[in-house]
Amino acid sequence: MGNAPTSGQRVTAAAKGDVVVFLIGMRINRWRAVRHWLPVLKAMPRMIKELSQNGDSGFLGHRALSGGPRVFTVAQYWESREKLLAYASDQAGEHRPAWAEFNRRLRSSNGSVGIWHETYIVPAGSYESVYVDMPPTGLGAAWGVEPVERRGDRAAQRLAGGAA
Repeated sequence: MGNAPTSGQRVTAAAKGDVVVFLIGMRINRWRAVRHWLPVLKAMPRMIKELSQNGDSGFLGHRALSGGPRVFTVAQYWESREKLLAYASDQAGEHRPAWAEFNRRLRSSNGSVGIWHETYIVPAGSYESVYVDMPPTGLGAAWGVEPVERRGDRAAQRLAGGAA
Protein backbone atom coordinates (compact mmCIF):
# COMPACT_ATOMS: atom_id res chain seq x y z
CA MET A 1 0.00 0.00 0.00
CA GLY A 2 2.99 2.32 0.40
CA ASN A 3 2.23 5.94 1.23
CA ALA A 4 -1.16 6.10 -0.49
CA PRO A 5 -4.26 6.62 1.63
CA THR A 6 -6.39 3.52 2.18
CA SER A 7 -9.37 5.03 0.23
CA GLY A 8 -12.14 4.12 2.66
CA GLN A 9 -10.88 0.58 3.23
CA ARG A 10 -10.41 -0.23 6.90
CA VAL A 11 -7.03 -1.86 7.49
CA THR A 12 -5.05 -2.85 10.54
CA ALA A 13 -1.38 -3.51 11.24
CA ALA A 14 -0.30 -6.97 10.10
CA ALA A 15 2.00 -7.41 13.10
CA LYS A 16 2.38 -10.93 14.45
CA GLY A 17 3.52 -11.81 17.94
CA ASP A 18 4.96 -9.34 20.41
CA VAL A 19 5.48 -5.73 19.36
CA VAL A 20 8.53 -3.74 20.50
CA VAL A 21 8.05 0.03 20.65
CA PHE A 22 10.98 2.23 21.62
CA LEU A 23 10.37 5.92 22.31
CA ILE A 24 13.39 8.18 22.45
CA GLY A 25 13.63 11.91 22.77
CA MET A 26 15.54 14.97 23.75
CA ARG A 27 14.64 18.34 25.21
CA ILE A 28 16.57 21.52 24.67
CA ASN A 29 16.73 23.18 28.08
CA ARG A 30 19.00 26.09 27.10
CA TRP A 31 18.70 27.37 23.52
CA ARG A 32 22.00 29.26 23.69
CA ALA A 33 23.96 26.10 24.53
CA VAL A 34 23.98 24.97 20.90
CA ARG A 35 27.29 23.14 21.29
CA HIS A 36 25.63 20.80 23.80
CA TRP A 37 22.30 20.05 22.15
CA LEU A 38 23.10 20.19 18.41
CA PRO A 39 25.30 17.05 18.44
CA VAL A 40 22.53 15.17 20.26
CA LEU A 41 19.96 16.35 17.73
CA LYS A 42 22.18 15.39 14.78
CA ALA A 43 22.93 11.89 16.11
CA MET A 44 19.41 10.47 15.63
CA PRO A 45 19.21 10.86 11.83
CA ARG A 46 22.58 9.07 11.50
CA MET A 47 21.31 6.17 13.60
CA ILE A 48 17.98 5.97 11.71
CA LYS A 49 19.87 5.93 8.40
CA GLU A 50 22.21 3.20 9.62
CA LEU A 51 19.33 1.08 10.90
CA SER A 52 17.24 1.58 7.76
CA GLN A 53 20.08 0.41 5.55
CA ASN A 54 20.70 -2.77 7.56
CA GLY A 55 17.89 -5.24 6.87
CA ASP A 56 19.19 -7.57 9.62
CA SER A 57 19.11 -4.92 12.37
CA GLY A 58 15.56 -5.73 13.47
CA PHE A 59 14.56 -2.08 13.01
CA LEU A 60 11.16 -2.00 11.30
CA GLY A 61 10.47 1.71 11.10
CA HIS A 62 10.10 4.99 12.91
CA ARG A 63 7.91 8.05 13.22
CA ALA A 64 8.85 11.52 14.40
CA LEU A 65 6.41 12.85 16.98
CA SER A 66 5.66 16.50 17.61
CA GLY A 67 6.45 17.70 21.09
CA GLY A 68 6.79 21.45 20.72
CA PRO A 69 9.67 23.63 19.57
CA ARG A 70 12.26 22.21 21.96
CA VAL A 71 11.19 18.60 22.40
CA PHE A 72 12.11 16.01 19.76
CA THR A 73 10.74 12.47 19.98
CA VAL A 74 10.98 9.44 17.73
CA ALA A 75 8.85 6.30 18.02
CA GLN A 76 10.73 3.27 16.74
CA TYR A 77 9.37 -0.19 15.97
CA TRP A 78 11.57 -3.29 16.36
CA GLU A 79 11.30 -7.00 15.54
CA SER A 80 12.42 -8.00 19.02
CA ARG A 81 13.83 -6.78 22.30
CA GLU A 82 16.99 -8.78 21.56
CA LYS A 83 17.66 -6.90 18.32
CA LEU A 84 17.02 -3.52 19.97
CA LEU A 85 19.45 -4.36 22.78
CA ALA A 86 22.00 -5.73 20.30
CA TYR A 87 21.99 -2.42 18.42
CA ALA A 88 22.26 -0.41 21.64
CA SER A 89 25.41 -2.29 22.64
CA ASP A 90 26.98 -2.68 19.18
CA GLN A 91 30.48 -1.22 19.45
CA ALA A 92 30.69 -0.71 15.67
CA GLY A 93 27.35 1.10 15.26
CA GLU A 94 26.40 4.78 15.47
CA HIS A 95 24.69 4.47 18.87
CA ARG A 96 27.68 3.71 21.12
CA PRO A 97 29.82 6.68 19.97
CA ALA A 98 26.81 9.02 20.17
CA TRP A 99 26.04 7.80 23.70
CA ALA A 100 29.68 8.17 24.77
CA GLU A 101 29.82 11.70 23.32
CA PHE A 102 26.60 12.67 25.09
CA ASN A 103 27.97 11.39 28.41
CA ARG A 104 31.20 13.35 27.92
CA ARG A 105 29.24 16.52 27.14
CA LEU A 106 26.83 15.95 30.01
CA ARG A 107 29.52 16.77 32.56
CA SER A 108 29.91 20.29 31.17
CA SER A 109 26.42 20.93 29.80
CA ASN A 110 24.92 22.14 33.08
CA GLY A 111 21.54 20.67 32.12
CA SER A 112 21.45 22.30 28.66
CA VAL A 113 19.93 19.23 27.04
CA GLY A 114 17.99 16.29 28.39
CA ILE A 115 17.40 12.89 26.85
CA TRP A 116 15.01 10.08 27.67
CA HIS A 117 13.77 6.77 26.37
CA GLU A 118 11.06 4.23 27.10
CA THR A 119 10.86 0.66 25.82
CA TYR A 120 7.59 -1.24 25.58
CA ILE A 121 7.34 -4.95 24.87
CA VAL A 122 3.67 -5.36 24.00
CA PRO A 123 2.44 -8.97 24.05
CA ALA A 124 0.51 -10.38 21.11
CA GLY A 125 -3.19 -9.62 21.49
CA SER A 126 -2.50 -6.45 23.51
CA TYR A 127 -2.33 -3.98 20.62
CA GLU A 128 -4.66 -3.02 17.81
CA SER A 129 -4.86 -0.39 15.10
CA VAL A 130 -7.16 0.92 12.38
CA TYR A 131 -6.28 3.07 9.37
CA VAL A 132 -8.95 4.60 7.10
CA ASP A 133 -8.21 7.12 4.33
CA MET A 134 -4.67 7.33 5.60
CA PRO A 135 -1.31 5.95 4.60
CA PRO A 136 -0.13 3.18 6.91
CA THR A 137 1.28 4.89 9.99
CA GLY A 138 3.06 3.68 13.11
CA LEU A 139 2.51 -0.06 13.50
CA GLY A 140 0.95 -0.29 10.05
CA ALA A 141 3.97 1.32 8.39
CA ALA A 142 6.38 -0.91 10.34
CA TRP A 143 4.61 -4.25 9.81
CA GLY A 144 2.43 -3.61 6.78
CA VAL A 145 -1.37 -3.70 6.81
CA GLU A 146 -4.16 -6.15 6.12
CA PRO A 147 -7.96 -5.83 6.00
CA VAL A 148 -9.48 -5.31 9.45
CA GLU A 149 -11.83 -8.28 8.98
CA ARG A 150 -8.88 -10.69 9.22
CA ARG A 151 -8.37 -9.69 12.83
CA GLY A 152 -11.92 -8.84 13.83
CA ASP A 153 -14.23 -5.99 12.93
CA ARG A 154 -14.25 -4.45 16.42
CA ALA A 155 -11.34 -3.25 18.58
CA ALA A 156 -12.36 -5.68 21.34
CA GLN A 157 -12.02 -8.57 18.88
CA ARG A 158 -8.60 -7.45 17.66
CA LEU A 159 -7.36 -6.96 21.23
CA ALA A 160 -8.54 -10.44 22.17
CA GLY A 161 -6.99 -12.02 19.11
CA GLY A 162 -10.42 -12.42 17.53
CA ALA A 163 -11.97 -14.07 20.60
CA ALA A 164 -14.47 -11.32 21.52
